[in-house]
Amino acid sequence: MVGTSKNKPKSLGKPKSAITVDAVFAAYPQPAKAKLLALRRLILATAKATRGVGRIEEALKWGQPSYLTPETKSGSTVRIDHVAGKQVAIYFHCQTDLVATFRELYPDQWSYGGNRCILLNVEDRIDEAALRHCIALALTYHLNKRNARTPAGPLSKRAGS
Repeated sequence: MVGTSKNKPKSLGKPKSAITVDAVFAAYPQPAKAKLLALRRLILATAKATRGVGRIEEALKWGQPSYLTPETKSGSTVRIDHVAGKQVAIYFHCQTDLVATFRELYPDQWSYGGNRCILLNVEDRIDEAALRHCIALALTYHLNKRNARTPAGPLSKRAGS
């Protein structure tokens, strides 16, 4: 019987839209999985502790766990993924100056992938303070840009005052 559910090929599995963030984490090989879960916790904790960020949405973008600021729109999306072998990456929007800023602040701390990411070896200890700083800068990127454009003083004097 063509067209019945009994004849569906078993290799199709779930449609891509049904893949969850948890399923992506579950599929990572160890020890990359452990490092990525630690990064996930660090991103969520940093977001919670950073003023102006608001609620974080965890979603899949380009098949990678991604962290967005949908309510406040304060930040640029942060993504994480297993790169190859024993490396993981924290990705930032390549048309921002975030990675260039991180390079200036932490030139010898990590390896960088162009203007896109911080590369971490899964076996290395994470410098949480430095990484929190970078994550906070990303999650407040748009907020900081908006604040930089806002004049420091009053916009105009009111008549009669």
